[in-house]
Amino acid sequence: MLKRARIFFEERNILEVDTPILSRFATSDPQIESIGVTLQLDPGKPWFLQTSPEYCMKRLLSAGYPDIYEICKVFRDAEAGRYHQPEFTMVEWYRLNFGLHDIMQDTLEFITTLVDAKRFDKAPMLLSYAEAFSEFAGIDSSAADIDTLAEAATVDDQLKELLGDRRDDWLDLILAEKISRRFPTDRLTALCHYPASQAALARICPDDASVADRFEVFAGDLELANGYVELVDAKEQSARFEADRSASNEAGRSRRPIDRAFIAALESGLPACAGVAVGFDRVHMLNEGANDIRHALSFAFEGRK
Repeated sequence: MLKRARIFFEERNILEVDTPILSRFATSDPQIESIGVTLQLDPGKPWFLQTSPEYCMKRLLSAGYPDIYEICKVFRDAEAGRYHQPEFTMVEWYRLNFGLHDIMQDTLEFITTLVDAKRFDKAPMLLSYAEAFSEFAGIDSSAADIDTLAEAATVDDQLKELLGDRRDDWLDLILAEKISRRFPTDRLTALCHYPASQAALARICPDDASVADRFEVFAGDLELANGYVELVDAKEQSARFEADRSASNEAGRSRRPIDRAFIAALESGLPACAGVAVGFDRVHMLNEGANDIRHALSFAFEGRK
């Protein structure tokens, strides 16, 4: 599968790069926990293992690199189970002047290149986020209030109190528990145009400010890829980072420092591009027909018995 991946990129003239795993900065995403490490060379200062090579890869693009890809180890704390490992392999790549449809098609071709031909016998299903909520949950994802979402999620009082009025958390729960479980297993599903409030590092759709040019790819309920047309506005990205810091603070987590080198790269000029990250171990799991990611790994995380 690694050989197939590299052939895929070589045939498209995409350059392989290698970026650092160790960083002074944690992820800004309040939904992801970085793993901190200490260095005797720099006592008393926090260091972190990368959750994604994204920031460094975008710095390379800002410095004039062409289309690039990387196959690397990434790390996320508080994640271990059927679909998660604290250390896993990510394939991430960026294409200059690609739109949302282009990067979605690129991703679908990449995944189908990796897996055995017999795995999917139907063409991918393409849906917008709003269409998926309407078709599989009977919900207007842009207008439903918290009570409507809570009723659709059928959660207990404890979880309802925990989620509170965080609307995006309710949408995430319904997507995971009610919608993705109804996605077909004999074909890939590409879900696009997530709400603007879930844009992360994606640009807002030029044709509809209520949604972001972001997508995910699923096989059944197994998420394989997350990608988007990249936000290139440094001021907007700084504002989103500050919002992430506030969200982390409200959740009782430490305020994470902002990676100023990344912001400086955006200020210098990130070219128009789109990027995507694919969970390589999950694709391997899919190809092996395993129902637990640990069954597809030779060296699975042993912290939980």
